[in-house]
Amino acid sequence: QVQLVESGGGLVQAGGSLRLSCTASGRTFSSYAMGWFRQALGKDRQFVAAITWSGGSTYYADSVKGRFTISRGNATNTMYLQMNSLKPEDTAVYYCAAATIRRAGSIASPYVYDYWGQGTQVTVAS
Repeated sequence: QVQLVESGGGLVQAGGSLRLSCTASGRTFSSYAMGWFRQALGKDRQFVAAITWSGGSTYYADSVKGRFTISRGNATNTMYLQMNSLKPEDTAVYYCAAATIRRAGSIASPYVYDYWGQGTQVTVAS
């Protein structure tokens, strides 16, 4: 079993920055890709960004492109999301997800991911 734990959420003023972290633990962990999703109150879960583990290719939702950066840590089981120029509409619970194998479907689809973290709240005040 793999556990994903997010950290780094909090309250920030519009225009500010936060850095989210995701750490995987449990059995020997290897993944095809890891990603970040978010879910605002009353809305569906939304793709934010993803990174493939071997090639380091990155993917972003249009709404965060140019403001958010996804990256891998030096350790094989860590991932980050640097969020700059935050807007009130970025307010949501942010979830870390891991896809252990490559599946048919878009990397932006939540259905290609096997494991999910519990989420961390990000609140952007206007």
